[in-house]
Amino acid sequence: MTAVHKNSVFHADKTYLQNEIQMILRHKMLHSVYQPIVSLKDGSILGYEALTRGPHNHPFHSPLPLFTYADETGQLYPLDRLAREKAIQGAFFASGSELLFINISAAILYDPQFEPGRTLELLQAQGMSSDRIVFEITERSSIEDFSMAKKLLMHYRNQGYRIAIDDAGAGYSSLQAIAELHPDFIKMDRSLVQGVESHKTKEAILETFVSFAQKLNIEIIAEGIEHPDELHHLTRMGIHYGQGYLLGRPSLEKAALAPELVERIVQQRKIHDSAGSTWAIGDLIAPIRTFDNKALISEVANYFKTNVNAPGVVIVCKDVPVGLMMRERLFQQLAGQYGFSLFWNRTIDQVMDAEPLIVDQHMPVETVSQLATSRDINNLYDLVIITNEGKMAGAASIRAILECITNARMESAKVASPLTGLPGNIQIHRELNKWLMEKKRFSVIYADLDYFKWFNDRYGFQKGDQLIQYTADVIQQSIVVCGKPFDFVGHIGGDDFIAITSSVDSEKLCREIIRRFDQGVRLFYEGDDWCYVEDRGGNRIEANGVTISLSLIVCELAEAVTLEQISKASARLKKLSKGYPGSIVHCECLGLEQPRNQNSSSS
Repeated sequence: MTAVHKNSVFHADKTYLQNEIQMILRHKMLHSVYQPIVSLKDGSILGYEALTRGPHNHPFHSPLPLFTYADETGQLYPLDRLAREKAIQGAFFASGSELLFINISAAILYDPQFEPGRTLELLQAQGMSSDRIVFEITERSSIEDFSMAKKLLMHYRNQGYRIAIDDAGAGYSSLQAIAELHPDFIKMDRSLVQGVESHKTKEAILETFVSFAQKLNIEIIAEGIEHPDELHHLTRMGIHYGQGYLLGRPSLEKAALAPELVERIVQQRKIHDSAGSTWAIGDLIAPIRTFDNKALISEVANYFKTNVNAPGVVIVCKDVPVGLMMRERLFQQLAGQYGFSLFWNRTIDQVMDAEPLIVDQHMPVETVSQLATSRDINNLYDLVIITNEGKMAGAASIRAILECITNARMESAKVASPLTGLPGNIQIHRELNKWLMEKKRFSVIYADLDYFKWFNDRYGFQKGDQLIQYTADVIQQSIVVCGKPFDFVGHIGGDDFIAITSSVDSEKLCREIIRRFDQGVRLFYEGDDWCYVEDRGGNRIEANGVTISLSLIVCELAEAVTLEQISKASARLKKLSKGYPGSIVHCECLGLEQPRNQNSSSS
């Protein structure tokens, strides 16, 4: 949404500007263009944001000076009303199912001219329902009176409209606005989105928003996506929806995403899902009885009496879950001295839990478990409601969720290294395939220790295990310092490790691994002379004790690289490293016309 800034200076003649804005209002000289909001799960269109434009080749063509001047001259409400009218009338997708996002300034909520019923009349004329409208409240101008804003917005919510907080992270009170208004969507400001792939602070802020949005059943929309790397990163972070020039420019026509862009989104989502829990909560969906929110309490009570194994029911309004009624809680209320006579003929929405845990079917089971077990003790064992695109899909019990997690962890333990806890060969193979699927540049680092057998024989297996654990820590710590957030570390077995990184300077990462390893490995010798070691034949040779050899394979064009090529390159480099003393890294580039070896570096 375009921000409304106070005290802007217009250099044009004020009388001229006043006449122009009056003419625009009188002759309704506004129109809307529509920018798509795209699902980062499957590339489908969630809806369109209506963006207001003034007359062409006019000082007020851009919305920024138009709305700023209107605000400064007390004409913001009539302009906002006209913009809303044009947004609805121009919606070319009125006969479809897409949502229409309409900007609304918080300031007009306090305008004495404000008429809440006007929007519904416009929608009825277009044949649209109120549940397809999302009002975007800009976050750049502060909300002065939250209690009044909540009251006015509740009027819209009761009619089926949805609410979004716009420009979150750019204004005065993002968290307060979210806490007070409990929006359906949070639109992250472009200042946090652009360049997120290389900005750890922005990434951390977005991850925080994603985390608490999950707990509040709010969906995140990232604005201002212009580059593929931003899209790639946001999708892997689990952001729900995206908007920006990369996904579609404002237009008067229905958006048609390029097939390759849709494919990229779908692939990234698969990668995101496979990187986390194997199970989604949708895999645990069980059917559950639903009642309309205006159903009588007596109807629900009679259902429980005839269905003794039903733990609860979901309360819905137009197939959207709005509450939960657990069996025991209802009968506790009816069992009171006046409970039966007081509640029997009332509607269920008066006694239901109006804030149950509601999650999307794609959410990982691990995440749902964390949300469920962090609830109040009185709600700890309540059912978890599961939705599909906001509509009722089913429910899952806490028992089913915990059993799923237990089984998943047992399976994970089977394939993880018992010594380091790092992923083992099965997960390593999956991870390599995943990175190849992305068809982006990445690097593979194979690490193994030289003269580890000598060390193990001389100092014992316990010391040997400690050295293996130390090596695992060194690689992981180096990834934190020089790698990227989604890099991977695995334990092949014995003294062999693998790291996969998207860092553009993977050689720097290798040097960091060597530096850290060489710096700490001497502590394992307990003051002994480690200048001489024994090779596998028992021959005493001069060496630097246990060292680390790194084989760096840079996959320049991942679509031209195979697992077999990576494996063969690793074997070549490992053999090459054995001819050099000290810790060392050798590099080979794949995906080019000819594989290219690069200079090695050693400690």
